[in-house]
Amino acid sequence: MPWIVGVSGASGTPYAAAVLRALLDAGECVDLVVSRASRLTLLDETGISFRDAHWQDDLREWLARGADGKPDSFRVDLDRVRYWGAADLAAGPSSGSYPSKGMLIVPASTACVAGVALGLSKDLLQRSASVTLKERRPLVVAVRETPLGGQTLRHLVALDDAGASVVPASPGFYAGATHIQDLVDFVAGRVLDAAGVAHGLYRRWKGELGGSRPR
Repeated sequence: MPWIVGVSGASGTPYAAAVLRALLDAGECVDLVVSRASRLTLLDETGISFRDAHWQDDLREWLARGADGKPDSFRVDLDRVRYWGAADLAAGPSSGSYPSKGMLIVPASTACVAGVALGLSKDLLQRSASVTLKERRPLVVAVRETPLGGQTLRHLVALDDAGASVVPASPGFYAGATHIQDLVDFVAGRVLDAAGVAHGLYRRWKGELGGSRPR
């Protein structure tokens, strides 16, 4: 069964790329939903125009970029990726009878958070998230916004109450980051941790004698 990955319009497309790469590295299948707003963000952050008719070429180019925008060594096999248009409300993930392991929304904008919390289902991304919640499957929401207003905080609490895991896109520095990709991978790894997907994206804290944390 696949993981559904939804990419919303918040800044942070490198987080989505890191999660997608790690899922494919782990041998997982992916159902991908890219919102209309996220295409504008992707264009701003990478220069890539994501097109429905050419999604494989565009996704391959996207995943072959590091967080700094430069090419890296990742080579992607898209045989395990299925793409669904955000406007396709008749798509597989829109139904609870469609099998999936759960859904990861990365990054999640405040508009996306509100739509899912209120059950608006205005596009396939929101509908897929609502289905994931009602079927009691894992939903991980990697919210990327700061500061967070009261309304968004209430929406996040509602998602937590509904069974979702809220994972703010907050990089940790204790894992020995030396490059921007390390910080991106930390957030992506925490998203995958919440979903129960094994990965090797960051160095885990194991504790030290005396209980002191690394500085």
